[in-house]
Amino acid sequence: MAAVDRSVMWQFMGHSRARTLLSRSLEAGQLSHAYLFVGPPHVGKLTLALDLARAVNCQADRVPCGECAACRRIAEGNHSDVKIIGREEQHKVITISQVREMDNDASLPPFEGRCKVFIFDGAELLSQDAANRLLKTLEEPPSNVLIILLTSREKDVLPTIISRCQRVELPPLPIDVVRETLTERYMIDDEKAELLARVSGGCLGWAIQATQDGGLLEERDRRLNALAGLVHAGLLERFTYAAELANRFSKSREDVEELLSLWIQWWRDLLILKCGQSGPVTNVDRLSVLSGQAETLSTEQIVGFIRRLQDARKYLEQNANPRLVFEVLMLNMPQEKPS
Repeated sequence: MAAVDRSVMWQFMGHSRARTLLSRSLEAGQLSHAYLFVGPPHVGKLTLALDLARAVNCQADRVPCGECAACRRIAEGNHSDVKIIGREEQHKVITISQVREMDNDASLPPFEGRCKVFIFDGAELLSQDAANRLLKTLEEPPSNVLIILLTSREKDVLPTIISRCQRVELPPLPIDVVRETLTERYMIDDEKAELLARVSGGCLGWAIQATQDGGLLEERDRRLNALAGLVHAGLLERFTYAAELANRFSKSREDVEELLSLWIQWWRDLLILKCGQSGPVTNVDRLSVLSGQAETLSTEQIVGFIRRLQDARKYLEQNANPRLVFEVLMLNMPQEKPS
């Protein structure tokens, strides 16, 4: 791939180490044939992948310019040489037929750009057959083809695939970076920016999406209301909720994993307040409710349930029975004593 000796204009925010690595590779004409971008959901993996796709196909003097035909078509999802491959609605995995289709496409020369780019959004979702087929492509990559794998669960990606990609880690951003980006670039008021930065956990993509989709914060409110209510609930109500969670887990594993992350945030906040602090609290808009619960629960109860939540995550990853996992979790949730 030819060297690019011009400055790169990234849409991707933060993560200067990743940007520097890719910029230098572009300038030296030494991009890898395959990359693995690792980081939590909404941290910016897809944004970075699309930036790289624009950079290798941009027609302007500064790449990616965001204004030339190639950059615009990639941003709109209409560029024939840039494909995003994810789980299809009717399947729970990325199938071998999808990888075969990619292989056939990759064997042809670029149609309108300089480089074909294939982005696997959720590399952990590759079926065993699909992963083995992709591995063969990575071992003998076609020329003028760039493969980018995105994952939030690296441990579920075939190790031999990882070994054939250049790994780029994208950890959560510092909260102040997210807050400043929201206020300075997206003109969000200080109070809302502070809340979104904390709730996002350093994942700028989620925070930006929440500024455009009020439903995200509304869904968070519903989930937190349910969580706050469970502390007072009896076993029948808790077991009913466990059955609902198991049903949701069968339909969307990611949805329930996000819910468990929200729970861990909540109980971490309780522990912080129990220790007499408030500055690092995530759910700043629920401070009064959290403070009330922290007063009635012991430190041992809070720490113990955080461990139970972490255990539940581990058991679900090991494919334990989801309903049993959630019922045990409900049994072990401390009950707030009436004031």
